[in-house]
Amino acid sequence: MNPTMETQTQAHNFPLPLDFDNVSTLLDSYAWSPTTLHSDDPCHYTNNDRKASLPVIDIGDPGAYDLKLLAAWLPSKLCGYGSAYFQALYAKLMWSEVFGMTGSPVEHARNLWPQDHAKFCEVMEQCLAKMKTLCNKIVGIMPGSLGLTHEDDMNWFEPQNGSDQTQCLFHLNSYPVFPDPERGMGLAPHTDTSLITVVKQCNISGLQVYQDGAGWVPVEQVKGALVVNVGDLMQIVTNGKFKSLLHRVVVNSTCHCLATSFFLMASSDAEISPLRKLVDSAHQPLYRLVTGKEYFQLKYKFFNKALESIRL
Repeated sequence: MNPTMETQTQAHNFPLPLDFDNVSTLLDSYAWSPTTLHSDDPCHYTNNDRKASLPVIDIGDPGAYDLKLLAAWLPSKLCGYGSAYFQALYAKLMWSEVFGMTGSPVEHARNLWPQDHAKFCEVMEQCLAKMKTLCNKIVGIMPGSLGLTHEDDMNWFEPQNGSDQTQCLFHLNSYPVFPDPERGMGLAPHTDTSLITVVKQCNISGLQVYQDGAGWVPVEQVKGALVVNVGDLMQIVTNGKFKSLLHRVVVNSTCHCLATSFFLMASSDAEISPLRKLVDSAHQPLYRLVTGKEYFQLKYKFFNKALESIRL
């Protein structure tokens, strides 16, 4: 790494990945084993004989590495090029890279393609708008399945001080071909700091979910469908009725995996706690009230144990 690149890397809170196109052998810093997994990982084995059984729901019709460094993560924003935000919590590095967006991608895209960024930004902004509409629809449906109505029971979703109703994060994920699949992983096991996360596996399946009694089970792709992961915030507001999904993405020794993920958060000042109509003498609240901002900070501190940190 040249001095300029090293300076840029140190200037950001999020680590930058390798130049994967120019790496032919596995570096020890990327070699994973069960002993290097985070202690929150409940199971180290993968059940290759099973596939995740997920419900399919129809809800209606419908650069060069130097350039990547110019679009590196900003310290104050979850946008730009880099690694997963929780990378620092693990002893080993992850064989993946991401271009993340919150709001307009113009600032970073202009750095990558000074003359040709307009079309990319137009497509991304259209995608962001459509994904936000879809996620809001899903979030409205989920409490309805518990007998609640959006109008009467979802006031927690509203901002308290006039801020945007929700925060959205969109990731373009890349998992390059990995030299030694027995010693590597794309993303380590985690749950999401979100209401829901919508995932599209673009070419081959790398997503796995943890199922009690079965271990890590691959999620098969369904043509024309998206995968919806329940996040920590949905588990809080439904008082544990919907469980935050422990999942991971594994690398492939022959194929370069591509995926997108869209995270729907609550606003930073939204007050998040179990919905009143889900709490009674027989169903006591499981979690204390937190704001969106507070929970994100707890997630960065405690990671997969963040929910336990607010449990009553």
